[in-house]
Amino acid sequence: MDVDTRLLRYFATVVEEGNLTRAAQRLYISQPALTKQIRQLEAQVGVDLFVRSRAGMAPTEAGEALAAHAGTVLTAWENALRATRAATTRAARTLRVGFVASAANERTPLIIADFARRRPGWRVRMRQTEWTDPTAGLATGDVDVALLRLPVPGQGDFDVEVLLTEPRWIALPAGHRLAGEDHIRFRDLYDEPFVAAPAESGEWRDHWLAADEREGHPVRVGAVAHHPDEWLNAIAHGQGVSLTPEATARFYQRPDIVYRPVTGVSHSRIGVARPRTQRDDAVDAFVLSCRAVCPNAMPSRT
Repeated sequence: MDVDTRLLRYFATVVEEGNLTRAAQRLYISQPALTKQIRQLEAQVGVDLFVRSRAGMAPTEAGEALAAHAGTVLTAWENALRATRAATTRAARTLRVGFVASAANERTPLIIADFARRRPGWRVRMRQTEWTDPTAGLATGDVDVALLRLPVPGQGDFDVEVLLTEPRWIALPAGHRLAGEDHIRFRDLYDEPFVAAPAESGEWRDHWLAADEREGHPVRVGAVAHHPDEWLNAIAHGQGVSLTPEATARFYQRPDIVYRPVTGVSHSRIGVARPRTQRDDAVDAFVLSCRAVCPNAMPSRT
């Protein structure tokens, strides 16, 4: 019997969440669609996998048995896909580099140029993802290496070196009451609505909301954005403010948005990340290029 790995992933997510609604949000599909997929899996294996109640979804004994093996199966399949895709790109002498938004800022072209000197005949294919995947395709094996804004979900599965740090600033609509200030205290923004990344981005979303640096004040989400253009429009239309790297003020200038330094929050970190379980000469060369262009690079401890 063949089972679609997508169904197995849906099953594992429902087990982890214990709730269809939360699992559907995390998987970015509708709840009815998820219910249909779970029933399809149960029909294929010929047993009930969950006990359904108002309290949520609890795995049956059979469901617990499947859950005990599902993670191993999914990890093995992901590793196989990653190896297959990596072999294809090696044959084509192409390095797939994932990134979110501004990558390594102005140092990105310098890194690519240095890599070209280390690997003549190779080319770099940059792949940008939406904010639903802060790993920029690294977690799914769609890229070989990535330039990331840390922290990201599943960071423990990657080897990460921090290349750069920079202050977090605040992006405000031009007509905001604090837009005329030279510096803004983060505590003065506690009650403001924020433009947030999608919930499935996990700790990446929390970092850009500074959820752990609010002295117990809850986050107010005014809008959710999946990419820079959506984010910029939400701020310009007054749906919220947002923490952002200092570099954003250089890369995304608009007359209806102002950027100001903000005090009381930690810095942003840019890292180069690669799968912990695989080694590749081209990726090694790219990491060396990152170190050469960013001489203060150091291993991440989180």
